[in-house]
Amino acid sequence: MKNLSRFNKVMFVFNMVLTVLTFIAYILPFLAPKLFPFLSVLTLVMPLMLILNFLFFMYWLLQVKKQMLLSGLVLLLGITFVSKFYRFSSTNMPAESKDFTVMSYNVRLFNLYSWLPDDQIPMKIAAFTKDHNPDILCFQEFSKKGEEYYDQYKYKFIFYKPGVAPQAIYSKFRIIDSGEIGFPDTANNVIFADIKKGKDTLRVYSMHLQSIKISPDIHEKIDEEKSKVIFKRLSKAFKQQQIQAEMVQKHKSECHYPMIICGDLNNSAFSYVYRSVKGKMKDAFEEAGNGFGKSYDYNYYPARIDYIFADQSLIVKEFKTFDRFVNSDHFPVMTRLIFEEKEE
Repeated sequence: MKNLSRFNKVMFVFNMVLTVLTFIAYILPFLAPKLFPFLSVLTLVMPLMLILNFLFFMYWLLQVKKQMLLSGLVLLLGITFVSKFYRFSSTNMPAESKDFTVMSYNVRLFNLYSWLPDDQIPMKIAAFTKDHNPDILCFQEFSKKGEEYYDQYKYKFIFYKPGVAPQAIYSKFRIIDSGEIGFPDTANNVIFADIKKGKDTLRVYSMHLQSIKISPDIHEKIDEEKSKVIFKRLSKAFKQQQIQAEMVQKHKSECHYPMIICGDLNNSAFSYVYRSVKGKMKDAFEEAGNGFGKSYDYNYYPARIDYIFADQSLIVKEFKTFDRFVNSDHFPVMTRLIFEEKEE
């Protein structure tokens, strides 16, 4: 640091602090949140840290300073995280008759409590889903307000339970079994349906994990007291999500069908919860998506908290995030899949 100006010395100190925080964030997906719930907050801002590291790298590079190696090393070691954050090009394989599509959408109770000044939300969502015509349609935060619009689906599993946010799975293929994974002390849950497609049987999970309850309005004034409340709320939510994710993991391990898991994870792709639920499955966004994959309507921040995970026996041929369809606080996500051909 001897040859650095006073300003650059200050910048390098900030660079080193960022490096330490980024390395901690790299490790957190492998550590249970209940061990370090406060630190788990870093996983939510991992995209921002990657961007800042890139900016530091460019800052030192333009000055031909060896300090660029610090952020360069951070970015190199975190290269596997980049595809979870941003995809530079999408995949769109030719359609085949055996393809099938899955859509997942947290519809926020179809605007039941008029969060948006529009009483046509249920009809707009129904028109949107009919336009895109998914073979399997999973709704989180469903409500009776939307039931009348989905008669085109011959099979359905709608789950209502007092004190729990409803969910629904609609299918063009026959549902042969269904059920719920109930979580303790929460309004969240996971439902599943076993779906017969030709000779194959698929287990489809629709998940809605514990909310972190942060307003998407980042302009809201946050003072020191409110910051403490938010961090306490986040810590509690992360611990609850861990319990829920481990319950999903156990339930998955007892299923012998190929699986699709979709829904609202309420956490980032850099978290322990994401890693636990996904397991060895394919993240459809990483396989075939593009851009940031933003699925939650935060202002100026590309939050991806809604996912579709596909079994290893499935090929992800296409993935879309409909981030301009603003009729909920979430955006719909959709993928096109096909079973890999089995060798005779």
